[in-house]
Amino acid sequence: MNPTAGRPEAEKVRTMFSQIAGRYDLANNILSGGIHHLWRTKVVDWSGAKPGDKILDCATGTGDLAIQFKSTVGPTGNVIGTDFCAEMMIPAPNKAERRGLDIKFEQADVMALPYADASFDISSISFGIRNVSDARKGLSELARVVKPGGAVMILEFGQPEVPGIAQAYKVYSEKVLPTLGGWITGQRSAYQYLQDSSSQFPCREDFVAMMRSTDRFSSIEFIPVTFGVAYIYKGIVR
Repeated sequence: MNPTAGRPEAEKVRTMFSQIAGRYDLANNILSGGIHHLWRTKVVDWSGAKPGDKILDCATGTGDLAIQFKSTVGPTGNVIGTDFCAEMMIPAPNKAERRGLDIKFEQADVMALPYADASFDISSISFGIRNVSDARKGLSELARVVKPGGAVMILEFGQPEVPGIAQAYKVYSEKVLPTLGGWITGQRSAYQYLQDSSSQFPCREDFVAMMRSTDRFSSIEFIPVTFGVAYIYKGIVR
């Protein structure tokens, strides 16, 4: 079943990701200098995940964050990785298996998760919430499936505020990223879209306000990573 059926914009995004899936990891590592792995480690550390926990990672892509969580929750824990683009998840099972990790990967739409209320200790989404056609609904779903007192963790690009760094990152993201991403994957338009969507998406207090508007969280915090190139948000579920 295609979870984007009947939603033209979602289908466009799904098709875009399916076209870059085969070289997505290579592009990520080159474009970020590999630093995105450190960001994901920080997400897991700050989440408070512990052995035995049950984790849902949405927009899991090739599985990096799900793998990081599984390494932390151990064999007694349970990690499910989901994505609305099945092609993006093709490398994920083998990546997990090579590390001796048992992770279940399923196609699912974050706006209509097929899981019961309060099923997980933690849910997460990295570099995916800005691609959801109704981000507020996606946030509400991420919270719905988490037990009261559990955490929803979001990692997303932002706009740096530090003078000098802000200008340098603007040049890199507008000029270098689409060109280099296009050269690596053959899909320049996809990386132009990714740049445009991250530059326009709410961050810091504006994103916190979006989270708060769901009325699903008792507390919300955020921290910048790499001078505000990206932000990690932590919402504790009511």
